[in-house]
Formats: sequence, structure tokens, C-alpha cells
Amino acid sequence: MHAELSFFDLFLQASLLVKSVMLCLLGFSIASWTMIIQRSKALNSAQVNAQNFEDKFWSGADLSKLYKEISARGHADGLELLFVAGFKEFARIRKSSNASPQAVVDGTHRAMRVALSREVDTLETHLSFLATVGSISPYIGLFGTVWGIMNSFIALGAVEQATLAMVAPGIAEALIATAMGLFAAIPAVMAFNRFSHTVEKLENSYGNFMEEFSSILQRQSVASNQQQAQ
Repeated sequence: MHAELSFFDLFLQASLLVKSVMLCLLGFSIASWTMIIQRSKALNSAQVNAQNFEDKFWSGADLSKLYKEISARGHADGLELLFVAGFKEFARIRKSSNASPQAVVDGTHRAMRVALSREVDTLETHLSFLATVGSISPYIGLFGTVWGIMNSFIALGAVEQATLAMVAPGIAEALIATAMGLFAAIPAVMAFNRFSHTVEKLENSYGNFMEEFSSILQRQSVASNQQQAQ
């Protein structure tokens, strides 16, 4: 044992199946890191946008002007999307008939609930892939390790005098598969847990806003009906 084998040397000496396992895990790792970076940026942006919109909304801005401003921009997401969906439905119901305040609230609440569901689906993009990578990568790596060690012992049984130097490279290259499985799984699991918590917080924030906005629209509807009755 006059020389140490590098990772690349061990990869080249591995069997075709073990090489396939390593390449598969490498692909999982690259894909998961790409999605981790993309999701991190998207969720951070969603949190900032939600905070900015809440600051503007609760600053006493006129709701009609705020709705026209967002609609003119042509793009809305997060709390802005819920606000636009709710206010649009509120205006439609108020124009179409002399609806009761409860009917107005029910209609706007349904519209915002649909928007909320779509927004949560968008926030959860790629999270299922990260969960899958985190759960199956160690087992794929373990399969490559078992296969590589099995081949090493089969080859060892074919010689009359076995030494550690003969079996060590084969076991080492097999164990790399397990290491790569853990390397792919650990960041994916950590990212999935962190992103799931962030999505849950955003969903709660959206839900709270939806209830508060519905109450505001109900009060406006009640006040409008009272003015018409007078």
C-alpha cells in the first residue's frame, strides 16, 4: 500500500452499478441544491413582500386606490393576490345586487380562499422533491455500498491467500456510495424542514389577513346598507 487512492480513482475502479448509483446521487445533490437556492430566494421574497404590503395596507391607504394600483401593475402575488381577489369579488357583489353583509363576506371569503390555496401551492413548489431526496438518498447509497462490498467479498473468495490490501479498495469505493447518499440527503432534509416552517408561517399570515380583510369589507357593507336605508 504505497499510494493512497483518490476519490476519482475509487470511482473509476467501482463496478458499473456502483458508478450508476454514485452518478444518480450526484444528480440528486445538484438538483436539490439548485432547488434549495431557488426556493430560498422565493420564500425570502414572499416574506419581504408580505411585510411591505401589510405596512401599506394598515397605514390607512384607500382600498379602492390600492386595488387600482395593484391591478394597473398587472402582477400580484402573496397578500396582494389575496387582496385583489377579495376586493374584486366584493366590488362585483356590491354592483350586481343589494346583497346582505353576510353574503358579501361569504363571497369575498371564498374568492380569497381560492387565491390562498393557489398561493400556498406556489410556495410549496419543489418541496416534495426535497423530501423525496432526503428520504431515499441514504437507501440508494446503502444499496450501492452493499453491492460493492458483496462484489469485494466474492472476489476475495476466489483467491487462496486474502489480505487487507486486496479487499480494502473495494470496500472503500463501496462506502463512498453511502457517504454520497448522506451528502445528498442531509441538506435536502434540512432545507425541507426550514422551508416547510416558512411556508406554514406565511400561510398563517395570509389566513390572518384574509379574516381581518373580510371583517373590514363586512363593516363597509353594513355601513353602505345603512346609508342606503336612510
